[in-house]
Amino acid sequence: MKEILLPELAESVVEGEILKWLVEEGDTIVLEQPLCEVMTDKVTVELPSPAAGILSKRMAQEGDVVAVHAVIALIDESGQAGEAAPAAQPSPTQAIQDSGENPGTADAQLPPQAQEEREQVAQEEQGGSIVEAGHMKGGADDDSSSLFKAFASDEQVKVQGLGSRSGSGAPGSSTAGTGTLNREPTPAARADGRVLAVPAARQLARELGIDLAQVQGSGPNGRIRVQDVTAHGQGGGEQAAAPQPQAPTQTQAQAPQTQSAPSQPAAKGAGGLPVAPVQYRTPKGYEHLEDRVPLRGMRRAISNQMQASHLYTVRTLTVDEVNLTKLVEFRGRVKDEARAAGVKLSYLPFIFKAVTAALKKYPSLNTSFDEASGEIVQKRYYHMGMAVATDAGLTVPVLKDVNQKSIFELANEVVDLAGRAQAGKLAPDELAGSTFSITNIGSIGALFSFPIINVPDAAILGIHSIVKRPIVDEHDNIVVAHMMYLSLSFDHRLVDGAEAARFCKEVIRLLENPDRLMLEAM
Repeated sequence: MKEILLPELAESVVEGEILKWLVEEGDTIVLEQPLCEVMTDKVTVELPSPAAGILSKRMAQEGDVVAVHAVIALIDESGQAGEAAPAAQPSPTQAIQDSGENPGTADAQLPPQAQEEREQVAQEEQGGSIVEAGHMKGGADDDSSSLFKAFASDEQVKVQGLGSRSGSGAPGSSTAGTGTLNREPTPAARADGRVLAVPAARQLARELGIDLAQVQGSGPNGRIRVQDVTAHGQGGGEQAAAPQPQAPTQTQAQAPQTQSAPSQPAAKGAGGLPVAPVQYRTPKGYEHLEDRVPLRGMRRAISNQMQASHLYTVRTLTVDEVNLTKLVEFRGRVKDEARAAGVKLSYLPFIFKAVTAALKKYPSLNTSFDEASGEIVQKRYYHMGMAVATDAGLTVPVLKDVNQKSIFELANEVVDLAGRAQAGKLAPDELAGSTFSITNIGSIGALFSFPIINVPDAAILGIHSIVKRPIVDEHDNIVVAHMMYLSLSFDHRLVDGAEAARFCKEVIRLLENPDRLMLEAM
C-alpha cells in the first residue's frame, strides 16, 4: 500500500486545503492522474497521482487543511481492489461528536490512551501552523511572504471545530489530526539553518533571553510554539504539558440552530492576543432565518490574510487627490498606437511607473518588518501587487521588476495577470513577493477607501474613480478637470506620516505631468 503525501507545492507553504476529490475510493488510478484539488494561498492546483493502482482510502476529506508531507490517500499498487483498507478508528474527539455526548462527561469514559490522544488533537487545534516570518525572496536569506500564507498561531485558534466535517457530511479529520498525532518534539530547523517558530514564540524568547536553537518544538515540522518556550524557560527544556481542551460546541452542520450559551471571556496569550474564538449568538426566534456556510477555500485564505494585516501592522491612512487631465489626454493620443501594437492600455501602467519612481525617492514605503528578527527589510527591487476582484474573492497577483519594464510591457502583463486571476489559473509564485500593492477601487465606483495593507508590505495605495469636477486652476479660473482620489494605507511602524504625504505628492507630481513621468520613471 503506497501512502500519498501532500507535497511541497511552493516555497514556504506548510499546509493546503483539500477543496475537491476528483476520484472515489475503489477507482482505478493511472500515473499522473489528477487526484484532488488543493488550495494554498488563494491558488488552486490539481494534485497528480505519483503511482498507479486502486485508490484504497482517502485519508483527508474535502474541507480539511492538512500539513505538507501528511498522508492524504492510500493507493494499492497491486492493481487489485482486494479488501478495502481497514477503516481508521475515529479519533476520541470525533467519536464524542458523533455520539452527541457532552465532551466534559465523555472524557471520563475514555481510556487513558484515548484521553491523551484527544488532548494532543486539541493542542494541535490550538497551536495551528504559521509560515516563517523571514526576508523577502530575492532579499537576504529567507522568504517573507510569510504572513501572506495560511495564518494561525498559538494566539489564533483556527475557525473550525475538532473533528470538522466536509460538506458531504462525511467525517473529516482536523488540521492536526492528519499526520500529526503523537508527534515527538524535534529540533525546528529549516534547510537554510533558520529556526522554525511562531512569531509570538520568538517574541517571548527574546523577552526571556532564550536561544531558540536550544528549544525543542512540538508543532508541525518541529515548529516552536509559545508553550515550548515557556517549558524550556521553566523546566530546563522539558516540553509543556498539553493544554486541556475546551469543550467543543456542536458543529453547525450537525445541530439545529439554537440560542448559544453566553461565551466565556477569551484567555490571553503572549502579547495579550486572544486564544479562543468569539462565539456567535443567534437571536432567539430567528434560527430558521439563518444559513451556515463553512469558511473554506478562497474566503478562508482571505480571512487569514486580513487577520494577519490587522494583527501585524499599525495601519494609518492619508488621502490626497490628483488632476489627471493631462494624463487622460496623453493616453488618448497613444491609445491608437497601443492598439496597433496589440496592447490594451489602461491607466494602471502609468500609475505603476509613478509609484515605482516615488518608491525610489521614499524607500521606507518599499520595506517590510521581519517580526522574527526585529529587523526592517529594505528592498532595492520593485514588485507591485495588483488587487483583482474575482468571483471567488479578492486575490493579489504580483508584477515583478516594474522598474525594468515599459508602459506597453506593463499593460500586457496587467491584462494577462488579471485574466488568469479571474480564471483561477495563477501559479503560487505569482501571488508572492510584492514590495508594494495597489488596489483599484475606482473600477467599481467608490469615492475613496481605507485599503488593508497586504502584509508583509509596508503600504498599499488605493486608486479611485476618475471623475470630472470643477476646480480652481493656478490663474484662479474655474475649469473642469479629471480628478481622482488617492488613499494610502501605511504601517506607521515603518513609515512616518510626513514621508507618506510626501510620497503621495511625488506620485501626484508625476501623474499630473506625463512627460516628466516618461523621462523619470524609465
